[in-house]
Amino acid sequence: MTFLRLHLLQIVFTLTAASIMPAANAGAAAPTELPREIHSRIVALSQKGDGLAKQHKYASAIQAYTDALKIVPLPIEKWEASTWLLVAIGDAQFLSKNYVEAKSALTDAMRCPGAIGNPFIHLRLGQAQFELGNMESASDELARAYLPEGVAIFGADDPKYLRFIKSKLKPPPGGWPAGW
Repeated sequence: MTFLRLHLLQIVFTLTAASIMPAANAGAAAPTELPREIHSRIVALSQKGDGLAKQHKYASAIQAYTDALKIVPLPIEKWEASTWLLVAIGDAQFLSKNYVEAKSALTDAMRCPGAIGNPFIHLRLGQAQFELGNMESASDELARAYLPEGVAIFGADDPKYLRFIKSKLKPPPGGWPAGW
């Protein structure tokens, strides 16, 4: 399931240069797309990171994603590319059991375009919070992943996360629908 998630991140990231735009409040003088050369370098490094992550070489994947993030123009919070690079870093850190670093990268991602409300980002951030013993924050984030997606978002992840969030949420009248 992790391979699929990384692949989905790559698909979203590499769609087109037009999809990597600054946040709407960037102002009229801000560019609407990353320059082609920067975009190409970011995509190449991201694909390198994805390939390394598929091989479970998370430290090397994190380095590739970090190298790509260094190329994103400042302020990085204005660009969707930063969202997906920070999520990829956070995911690789989580899979490496580096929960503090995962939380940090995923929290930074939440300041970037398109992150808030993304079930996968909330899932990983909630899982990192859970592993760090921050149960209130874990509950908030896991609920944000669970409510729009149901059990499917938890995929092949440890069932303890699903059990935890289901223990924190009050089922609707009549119980949870199938798949939730």
